[in-house]
Amino acid sequence: MKDFKKYFIIPATPDEVYLALTTEITARLWTGDEASIDPVEGGEFSMWDGAIIGKFISLEPGKKIVQQWYFGEQEEPSIVTLKLHEHKKGTSLEVNHLHIPDEAFDDIAEGWTNPYMASLIEFYEED
Repeated sequence: MKDFKKYFIIPATPDEVYLALTTEITARLWTGDEASIDPVEGGEFSMWDGAIIGKFISLEPGKKIVQQWYFGEQEEPSIVTLKLHEHKKGTSLEVNHLHIPDEAFDDIAEGWTNPYMASLIEFYEED
C-alpha cells in the first residue's frame, strides 16, 4: 500500500469547488462523463463512468471531504481526504489519498493530476 499527497490550485472559491465535487450535475459537467453522487455521510458516488467508486465518510461544506474509494478486497480502506483552503488564486485543494494498492498507485497518482484535477481546473478557468 502507498500514499499520495499533492496540492492543486483551482481558480474558484472553496464553496464552488466543494459543490463541484459533491453535486451530481456539476460533476457531470466538469468530468464530461456519467456521475452518480449521493452527498451525505455514507452516501455512495461513482465518477467517470464508474472508474472511481466509493462512499462519503464525512462532509464539511466548503472545507473538507473524506471519502473511501473501493479497490475490491483489501485489508485497509483506501481513504481520500480533500481539504479546501482559500488562496489568492481561488482554492488550494489538498489531496491526501491513503492505502492505494501498489499495483494501482502509478495510475491513481497520475489520474489525480490528469484527468481529475486538470478537468476541474479547466472547468473554472476563464475563457
